[in-house]
Amino acid sequence: MRRLAENLRIFFQGALLSYVALFAWLRPVTYMASKVIMPLNQLLFFTFLGISATGRDSASFYVIGNAMQIAAINGIYGVTFSVGGERWAGTLPYLFGAPANRMSVFLGRAFFHVLDGMLGVVLAFTWGVVLLSLDLAQSDPLALGLTILITTLSTSGLGLLMGCLSLITRNIMFVNNTVYFLLLVFSGANIPLASLPSGVRAFSMSLPLTRGIAAARAIIAGKGLQEVVGLLMGELAIGLCYALVGYTLFRRFEFQAKRRGTLEVF
Repeated sequence: MRRLAENLRIFFQGALLSYVALFAWLRPVTYMASKVIMPLNQLLFFTFLGISATGRDSASFYVIGNAMQIAAINGIYGVTFSVGGERWAGTLPYLFGAPANRMSVFLGRAFFHVLDGMLGVVLAFTWGVVLLSLDLAQSDPLALGLTILITTLSTSGLGLLMGCLSLITRNIMFVNNTVYFLLLVFSGANIPLASLPSGVRAFSMSLPLTRGIAAARAIIAGKGLQEVVGLLMGELAIGLCYALVGYTLFRRFEFQAKRRGTLEVF
């Protein structure tokens, strides 16, 4: 119990400090712009683009897809820089030298970004209801909330993997942007999966967000949690796989860095 309590303390303290350090340079107005204006811009752009191409009846398809896609902002960018930022801030030697439980340290980097990402998705849905007449009357709020949570966790798992990659490359921003836009295309947020070639659909199902977006659309259409539980379990499993690969790489990078005596360059 004592060890568990210590690991939990490391998890939450590390999560808070890394989150505060990442956004220390932001003013509140800048943060709010990124949480309010950016989701609104993406939502309006892709919804009106989709309406012009397929008709007004398809508006909810684009609103739901892009609202859920907002989870990737924190997952892809926030989590990545929470891990990779240790290198650029010069704190990586202290992280690798500390006797703390590595799993607690590693997973803690994603904790507040999961909460922040969920807030972003909720705000995007709010914009959808207020401005684009999204109807949530048939949806189960608890099921939709669980879907948002699992989808945000899944994208954060990918972010943890990419954070490890940022320890060995200087071009992580290019990689982040590429992955984010790949998710826009292949997650089903803006293009129906049924219209994609079979090989591309298989690739889509290996990505986070894909099953989460499908589950959100089903729930908003009136289906219950028991009807989408398979999608949610698959989404969670995808995120856990990415996080596990990321943690494996993280430990390998630490071992190699200590063996070579190069804690800041791999």
